[in-house]
Amino acid sequence: MSFTKEVGKAGSEPLPRAVQTVLDALEKLKFGAIQLTVHEGRLVQVDITERHRYPN
Repeated sequence: MSFTKEVGKAGSEPLPRAVQTVLDALEKLKFGAIQLTVHEGRLVQVDITERHRYPN
């Protein structure tokens, strides 16, 4: 997972690290869940649970 800042869609300013982490997780996750933990209005933790599906 990449924790580097990338330029936002508008090209004006880099995305915050936490936002980039969530976007990266969404990009590569096929099945699973992303849980965001917020304290006092700020994102402090991102938990990613990946599920693997196998055909019967």
